[in-house]
Amino acid sequence: MNKKRLLLLPLFFWVVSVQAADGVTNVPSQFSVEETANRMETILKQKGMTIFNRIRHSDGAKAVGIDLRDTQLLIFGNPKVGSLLMQCQQSVAIDLPLKALVWQDENSKVWISYNQPAYLQRKHQIKGCADTLTKMEKALAGITQAAANK
Repeated sequence: MNKKRLLLLPLFFWVVSVQAADGVTNVPSQFSVEETANRMETILKQKGMTIFNRIRHSDGAKAVGIDLRDTQLLIFGNPKVGSLLMQCQQSVAIDLPLKALVWQDENSKVWISYNQPAYLQRKHQIKGCADTLTKMEKALAGITQAAANK
């Protein structure tokens, strides 16, 4: 490997780690914000999850005279899973229940965004719950893909 490549190698790893450190997964949706959020809510209920709240941020902004592209937040969870994580590291409770943001960007593209379980693991230094975190990641990926696609 030549010297030029060796000098660029640390820069490459720095860029990758900055992107990975973000900890948010963004899934493009084929539907409007309202339909995507409705689909997600239906899927979550079918999976036995509890919907704690659905916040329509854009409606709140409109009520105070502020324009905000369509933005909705679903707050949901399953105490069987969340409680296991809290047993491993109680501070994770500040990030539970889980949240999914359904929003429209400046190009009218709709997205579902959520915190990656691996991010929560790093943030709270969770140890001993690898299986639970893996299952959570697979479930979130499956649910968001189903909500976002035909």
